[in-house]
Amino acid sequence: MRSNAILFAIAIVLSSIIFGYAVINRNRPQGTVNVTGLGEKNFTSDLIVWEGNFSRSSANIQSAYANLEKDREAVTQYLVSKGIPQEQLVFNAVTTNPTYDQNYSNDGRYMGQTFTGYQLNQSLVIESQEVEKVEKISREITELLNQGIAFYSQQPRYYYTELESLKLEMIAKATEDARIRAERIAENSGAKLGSLISANMGVFQITGQNSGEDYSWGGAFNTSSKNKTASITMKLVFEVD
Repeated sequence: MRSNAILFAIAIVLSSIIFGYAVINRNRPQGTVNVTGLGEKNFTSDLIVWEGNFSRSSANIQSAYANLEKDREAVTQYLVSKGIPQEQLVFNAVTTNPTYDQNYSNDGRYMGQTFTGYQLNQSLVIESQEVEKVEKISREITELLNQGIAFYSQQPRYYYTELESLKLEMIAKATEDARIRAERIAENSGAKLGSLISANMGVFQITGQNSGEDYSWGGAFNTSSKNKTASITMKLVFEVD
C-alpha cells in the first residue's frame, strides 16, 4: 500500500511538470514568422507602337492595287513631313479579298451571290521612342481624309525598354519591405529575428496609373496607358528566437 501511494504521488508530480511546461511553451514564439513585402514604382513608357491600315476596292484588281500604291506614297509623305523617319515606317504585305453582293428574291429567299471585285488592304506599323511625337500624329492622322485616304488608326501601345532593371529594383524593394515587417513583428513579440529560411517571388504586375485596373493571377501587363505602375510581392519566412 505504501509503495502504491509513493508511485501515485510521483505520477501527480510528473503530470504537473509536463502540464506546466506545455502552458509555458504554448506562449513562446512558434519558431518562424511569415511576411509579405511590396515593391511598387510609377514610371512613364519610353516606347510607343502605333498601327494603322488603309484599303482600296475596285472591280479590277490592277486598278485597286494602283490606287493602293498611290495611298501608300501619300501616307509615307504625310508621316515623313510630320517628322517620322522613313526607315521607321514598316508596311506589311497587301492582303486581297474578293467582294460579293448577296442576292435575295422579293419574298426574302436567298438567291446566291454576285462577284463585285476586290478589296485590297495594307497595314502600317511604327515603333518609336519619340512617344509624344507619335502619340500626337496618331490623333491627327484623320487629316489624310482630306486627301481621300481612308486611314484607320488603332490605339497606340506603350512599353518600357528598361523593364528587366525595373523588375530587379522592385524585387529589392519588396524584399526590404518584407524584412522590415518581420523585424517589427519579432520586436513586438519580444523575440529576435533570425536567419532567412525561404523567399518566394509573387507575380510582376504592370497596370495603368490611377486606372483602377484589376490585378491578374498571371500578371497584368498594361499596354494602353503611357503612365504605368509596376509592382511585385515577396513572401519571406524567417526564423525567430
